[in-house]
Amino acid sequence: MKIRYFHVDAFTHQAFRGNPAGVAALESWLPDETLQLMAREHGLPETAFFVKRGGLFDLRWYTPESEVDLCGHATLATAHVILNHLEPGRDGVEFQTKSGLLTVIREGQLLEMNFPSRPGEKIAIEAGIKEALGVTPLELYKSRDLMAVVESEDTVRNIVPNFEAIKKLDCLGVVVTAPSKKADFVSRFFAPSVGVPEDPVTGSAHCTLVPYWSQRLKKTKLHALQLSERGGELFCEHKNGRVTLGGRAVTYFEAVIQL
Repeated sequence: MKIRYFHVDAFTHQAFRGNPAGVAALESWLPDETLQLMAREHGLPETAFFVKRGGLFDLRWYTPESEVDLCGHATLATAHVILNHLEPGRDGVEFQTKSGLLTVIREGQLLEMNFPSRPGEKIAIEAGIKEALGVTPLELYKSRDLMAVVESEDTVRNIVPNFEAIKKLDCLGVVVTAPSKKADFVSRFFAPSVGVPEDPVTGSAHCTLVPYWSQRLKKTKLHALQLSERGGELFCEHKNGRVTLGGRAVTYFEAVIQL
């Protein structure tokens, strides 16, 4: 069996930046165990697998350790592959996923994704989060992930996470966020329990970040930066109970997987 495979850097306009994702174009679904082994073999934060079904594409995402319910950068990477390599005449694409129907459209130089909004519920600041981050957040919110709000961009940049402590928390990952000097807000994201110690750019976390910052800053359109070593940039909007995430992507290489 030969499978077309692409390595794409997402939420960036240049190679070696943003968040790398694998994208595998399948003719039909392989066993879950095989998909997981492939994702582990690729060793990227996420590998996206898709199957075309009529006018839609069924889409799934895997970290090296497990399948996840939502992934932004691998969705962006998959749309980039379809709209630039496989079906360049299209202006948009619809994905059927574990998080429902997700759409991606061209908006100038950006690809704009329409995702569910996942506002966090404010919770008490627990001792575990202090141990995990090495700082005491100003506020703590719970959605799929824990969102820790800290004082400044420098605090976010300088955090040295305790990955073993993060694994003990009741969440998929922890996002740390603060106001930005150059954008509206910044963040970093840690998910060691699913094989991603620090994710370079995390679209799904912005489903919780965007509604928070939209309310706090009293604006619907937001410019976001993720302060990982590779870095990433997102153009966001909170509208009608949804979050739109705009970004760029570049293809690093195309290959053929042989199974």
